Parts: sequence; C-alpha cells; structure tokens
Amino acid sequence: MRITVLYFAVFRERLGRSDEQLELPDGATLAALIDALEQRHDAVRALRGRYRVAVDQDMVDGALAATALRDGAEVALIPPVAGGADPRPRHVRVLGEPLSLDRCLAAVDSPEAGGVVTFTGKVRRHSHGARIERLDYEAYGTMAEKVMTALCDEIEAELPGVRVAVEHRVGTLGIGDTAVVIAASAAHRAEAFTACRAMIDRLKDRVPIWKKEIGEHGEEWVGLGP
Repeated sequence: MRITVLYFAVFRERLGRSDEQLELPDGATLAALIDALEQRHDAVRALRGRYRVAVDQDMVDGALAATALRDGAEVALIPPVAGGADPRPRHVRVLGEPLSLDRCLAAVDSPEAGGVVTFTGKVRRHSHGARIERLDYEAYGTMAEKVMTALCDEIEAELPGVRVAVEHRVGTLGIGDTAVVIAASAAHRAEAFTACRAMIDRLKDRVPIWKKEIGEHGEEWVGLGP
C-alpha cells in the first residue's frame, strides 16, 4: 500500500521536501512507517521523541504499534508548534505489566515546577464491606489512552503551567497491587493538587476501563452488579 508523508517546518527544511510517498506491506502499522522513515532519513531519527504524528488529520497519541494504516493514508510529522510548547510527548499508558510512578514523575519534571503531587491507587482488601481476593481490569486500550490524553490536555488547559502523566494497569491484580499512578506538576502546590485529583476523578468517570471484583461475595463488575 502507498502512504503519503507530509513534512512541515524543521522537517521540511532538513529534508528539503514537503512530502514523499512510501510503499509498505498491507496492514503495516504507524510504528513500521516511522521505522522506515528513520532508516531513510537521519533527520527523522535525530528528532525521535520530539514530534507528534497525525494520520488523516487526526493526532495519534497512543501506541504507534497499535495504529494500523490504510492504503492512501496521509501521515504528517508534527514538530512542536509556535508558542514554545514543550516538545516532550504526552505520557499516558495502559499496561498489562507493573506501573512506574518514576516514569510519570520524569514526564512532568520541569525546572518551573515548584510542586509535584502524585497519586497511587492500590487494590484494597475490602470493598463495600465485602472481602476481596483479586480484581480483574479490562480496557478498550487504544481508546482509553486517547481519552486519558484528552484529559491531560483538558486539565492542562484549565490550569496553565500544569503537566500531568498517568499509567493504568489491566489484567488480574492481587491485594496490594498498584492499579493506577498519576503525577502532576505545577509552579505552585495548589494547582498540582487540583490537577492530580481532577485526573483520577475524571479518569474513573470517562475512561473505558472496567473493574471486576472477585471475593467472598462472588464476582461483580463494579457499577453494574453481578
């Protein structure tokens, strides 16, 4: 299949072109395209992690390996826009492996941050008076990361200067396992606290992640009942 790649600003200058076309195998992912571009162009490889990618004019903020391309797709490499935006990519993850608060902290670190607030959600022994043995988390992974990215954008727009990062676990979790980690930084502690709380509250309300409790009461999808 044939993919059109568009270049702007620093990419256009360094590559000396505004677009090119690549032939890829049917079913190739966005990650495969980026790999091919990095092999072809030193400039693309040199700017790794400092740009975003849009497919058919929609930003892709989740896992590139999970984004399949169609024949005729238009892919744009988007360097940081005017206005001094931080070039670091958004840190949102839905993972089937242990989470890392350190990754979230690194993602929000800034010399302008005077306050950094974190939240760690763990699996507790009891829920609504019943003894819990384990939890099963299920997610619509790519959509969950897209919504969490939108929540970061939303919160950071409401609280200028704030940065937010989040990871959420899926799969089977035992008592004491970590289900979610969030970090928020800001110039002052009040905004950092507000951003961290806003993320966990909105995540639980809007992100397509589901939780089943398994314990002495049987099994129950939280919010739905047995």
